[in-house]
Amino acid sequence: FFEKKNQKTFVNWLRALHVAFVRPPTPCLASRWDGTYVGVMRAAIYWAPGRADPLWKLGSAWLGRDAESGVAVVPPDVPNIVELTSTARLYGFHCTLRSPMRLAGGLDEFCATAARVAQASRPFSLPALEPRDFGGFLALGLTEPCPEVQALADLCVRESDRHRAPPALAEAARRRAAGLSRREEAMLRRWGYPYVMEEWFFHLTLTRRLNDVERASVIPAVELHFGNALALPRLVEEICVFTQKDGDFQIAERFSLG
Repeated sequence: FFEKKNQKTFVNWLRALHVAFVRPPTPCLASRWDGTYVGVMRAAIYWAPGRADPLWKLGSAWLGRDAESGVAVVPPDVPNIVELTSTARLYGFHCTLRSPMRLAGGLDEFCATAARVAQASRPFSLPALEPRDFGGFLALGLTEPCPEVQALADLCVRESDRHRAPPALAEAARRRAAGLSRREEAMLRRWGYPYVMEEWFFHLTLTRRLNDVERASVIPAVELHFGNALALPRLVEEICVFTQKDGDFQIAERFSLG
């Protein structure tokens, strides 16, 4: 008897109750004195296209892996594509909203927070996408600004931060070695990751860093592979919790917005 909107809210509410009180808690953290972590689950909040969206099938094929089913997918016939996409394949086809973090507590509590964020947010339209160069990496970016997705990413960062374990010393050093601006350093100290809030930008990573010759050949291949799926109208209707422990990131749960 619920309207569709209220059905989504009710389902998210039930999921939050389930992960917080019903499912057995999932311990995640073990540490060593040298600032590294052993056997630690990492979790993130991502946006991923819905399974019915052609973009999900095409993106999974480009990376050679479906991050929901965990099944390997035959990639398109592009020279050296397995090597070009090796790092992106690890994370799955996605746009980062809250970057991967080592959890200070259990996965259940993290999922409950994601469910609350989803319930507090409303679906919105996403602009068309296009292949773009982001500091040498090829990714799908927006063709025009989208304040709604920026606000959603900011909310995910703020609300999930309570679950974040301090970054390992080696991890923080690696971030700083890349060369951070003063603002990015401040974000790293405050949020554990330099590219959040106003330093964040929407993108779905497709490759490792490319040289000029590689970029000239890969961009046409991306345009051919994704075709008109990049321009299809689509709504951001879900956020996803991705998890990793000793392997690839996979979707643990999808949460409907609103």
